[in-house]
Amino acid sequence: MITPLTPPDPIEPRLELHAQDAPEPVAPVDAPGMVPVPPERQAELDAQARAYVAEVAALDPRDPAFTAKIEAISQIAGREIGESANVSNRLLQRTTAAPAKAKGNGQSAQEQVAHVLGDLRSTVESLTPSDANLGLGKKLFGFMPGGNKLAKYFQKYESAQGQLDAIIKALLAGQGRLMEDNTSLAEEKGRLWDTMAKLSEYATLTQALDTACGEKVDAARAAGDADGAQALEADVLFPIRQRHQDILTQLAVSVQGYLAMDLIRKNNLELVKGVDRARTSTVSALRTAVITAQALADQKMVLDQIDAVNATTNAMILKTSEMLKEQTTRIHQQSASSGVSVETLKKAFDNVFATMDEIDKFRATAARNMEGTVAALEQGISSARPYIERTRQQPEA
Repeated sequence: MITPLTPPDPIEPRLELHAQDAPEPVAPVDAPGMVPVPPERQAELDAQARAYVAEVAALDPRDPAFTAKIEAISQIAGREIGESANVSNRLLQRTTAAPAKAKGNGQSAQEQVAHVLGDLRSTVESLTPSDANLGLGKKLFGFMPGGNKLAKYFQKYESAQGQLDAIIKALLAGQGRLMEDNTSLAEEKGRLWDTMAKLSEYATLTQALDTACGEKVDAARAAGDADGAQALEADVLFPIRQRHQDILTQLAVSVQGYLAMDLIRKNNLELVKGVDRARTSTVSALRTAVITAQALADQKMVLDQIDAVNATTNAMILKTSEMLKEQTTRIHQQSASSGVSVETLKKAFDNVFATMDEIDKFRATAARNMEGTVAALEQGISSARPYIERTRQQPEA
């Protein structure tokens, strides 16, 4: 049964970290609108302002009560301005990375994470299989020194495992500090928001005092009381507007700090996501690449062995065919010719015939010689016979 193929899983989109843009500078005149005051509260503050200006306008400028009322203007929002300034100082210390901060290690959470991520990148790049020479060298199993480069690479990876574990541990610690930093920023933002809300109310109050006092100055001049109008404008309207300007300036600084803390918080969240991806996907991808490289190297070794066997087999087949061709030709040549050449056989027969002739000649000569010998022997025997008979007839002594 054929198993149907299924489409691959969708590739996870690449993680992209987005650094937030720096907040635009906040103008003092725009700051109150960013922290709005409810309309009913505005009506209460306007009524308080008109009552205060009416009370001041009814006093004699030479009266100590008049002076006390004027001095109270410079105290408006004093505590809130101080709290807001402290927040700005703490934010400035955070962004300038003072040497004694971050639990005494001289680095902020962002700097620590960035430093550790740099270490992780350097380590991963040094262990990237594509940049390593994973050839097996001249010897198939690396018997020669430096031959098995693949084994050296995996030894390097194993030795770097402790370093990777330390980096991951440092990333987790940095991620924890980023989360703690965001918790602190959330608390700081909550306190700063309350301060900005009060500053915005005081800005609304001083604006109402400015409007009410201006109306009083205009009314005094219209009534022909130039001295009263001058006193109100110089002694009351001037400090009101001065305090209003101070409050608006500090409110603008606070709003800017609030936006900066929100920017830091969002960047911290992006770094947290980056740490999560670095300690999971990046390290997993490295390990997968190493495993894949090992498998591919093992496959390459098997392929090299197969190629070597095939090359040897091909050489043997080629050599055998060459030998078969050569011997087959010689066999056919040998079968087409006699085992002994005709000339050799002819000379051999001539030698045999000559030998037989010599034997016949020898026998003929020997026969003649033997005839003479036989005749001589017969003559000798005949001559010796009487002596032999005489010797036999003599008695024994």
